[in-house]
Amino acid sequence: MSAATLPTGEGEKPPHAVCLPFPAQGHITPMLKLAKILHARGFRVTFVNTEYNHRRLVRSRGAGAVAGLPGFRFATIPDGLPASDADATQDPASISYATKHNCPAHLRSLLAGLDAVTCVVADNLMSFSVDAAGEMGVPCALFWTASACGYMGYRNFRLLIDRGIIPFKDEEQLTNGFMDTAVDWAPGMSKHMRLKDFPSFLRTTDPDDVLLTFQLHEVESSETAAAVILNTFDELERPALDAMRAIIPAVYTIAPLASVAEQVVPRGGALDAVSCGLWREDPGCVAWLDGRAPRSVVYVNYGSVTVMSARELAEFAWGLANSGHDFLWVVRPDVVRGTASSSAGALPPGFLEATEGRGLLASWCDQEAVLRHAAVALFLTHSGWNSTVESLSAGVPMLCWPFFAEQQTNCRYKCVEWGVAMEVGDDVRREAVEARIREAMGGDKGREMASRAAGWKDAAARATEASLANLDGLINDVLLSGTKRDRTSTA
Repeated sequence: MSAATLPTGEGEKPPHAVCLPFPAQGHITPMLKLAKILHARGFRVTFVNTEYNHRRLVRSRGAGAVAGLPGFRFATIPDGLPASDADATQDPASISYATKHNCPAHLRSLLAGLDAVTCVVADNLMSFSVDAAGEMGVPCALFWTASACGYMGYRNFRLLIDRGIIPFKDEEQLTNGFMDTAVDWAPGMSKHMRLKDFPSFLRTTDPDDVLLTFQLHEVESSETAAAVILNTFDELERPALDAMRAIIPAVYTIAPLASVAEQVVPRGGALDAVSCGLWREDPGCVAWLDGRAPRSVVYVNYGSVTVMSARELAEFAWGLANSGHDFLWVVRPDVVRGTASSSAGALPPGFLEATEGRGLLASWCDQEAVLRHAAVALFLTHSGWNSTVESLSAGVPMLCWPFFAEQQTNCRYKCVEWGVAMEVGDDVRREAVEARIREAMGGDKGREMASRAAGWKDAAARATEASLANLDGLINDVLLSGTKRDRTSTA
């Protein structure tokens, strides 16, 4: 396989990629992986965070985290929201509206002040970057950091609107069984879809709902980009990817992104150590797992955005306790709505005493390292896409409690299409949590899920080689297309 061809002429600078993630941890993490890959392939990189997240990064990892490296620098733009130093993910509707309306001018100003930009790689939720890059005469590739089935879920919002299904006529439709309506006609989607399995932003009676209109606009805008990049692979999501390729000029699958990065980015080097984790990781998680038996631990993490009530947290806690299994539980300080207490302070009285010696609480962790650990047997997850790909890549089956966005879609696919998961249920009850854990850890369904997960682990490993070839195509055919035009015009 030949590597992508980068400029090598005398005195010619390396190409310069500007990488712009949507300002949430689940979007920043994969964009940073992609940025590292491009840097390792010879690009200079400018990685652009919002000022709010830049401050969070400094608080969690120190000023050295944003010092950058030769050819890899960090820059910032404001998001337009009121100043805040809260150590929490910003409100999704507020940050979506703010980035769409406030960031375009700031991005244009930043690009104008940078040296010899070759291309822009922006989150698909920052699609205004296409116009900003076009004004500079450089290509813009959009990175859809969620699933392909999630993308098609959003694209089908238009058909659901045209059929008069959404927005809902009244709020009773959320609870009267209407959400169980089968939707077996949606292009690119599973025939097992129900209305409640589509991304959650359709659950509104307001035709001008911020998140409904924002997401629909962003996915429809992807057609204007030079390419769309996804952290997925064809064997996993072929129907959805085929549907995307029918409407988007160029689609590149580069996955599992972590495996591709391991192939390309030198291990143990300065670039490998660059991180954009917005929470301080507990370094003791892997060491604790080292002392556990193989396939004995339930890992619990609801991601960077999910919040729940104190009652729901208590039900999960007692379900874990009553299951009898060891567990590693990541409890963010802000996971309970309206609080920012310590992990231990958010838990119900008596829980720590009841689970003494078989559980570890952490506020954040290196999730990839945890999921790859031999002690981990099961992942209780919100079903975000990063978590899903990391779990599939590690061969770990899942219990799903989706919170919002396309997590409901991912959950449906994991349970029905890929056979690696079971759902906890919307109304969290400790008895159900306990029963699901027991079945997943030792029942017939659990053994079937583990077998399927092992198969997807092998498929993910096979996908890495194809993804390296796709990476070369992305670089040569898209990201360097502007420099090739320049050389041709001056030849």
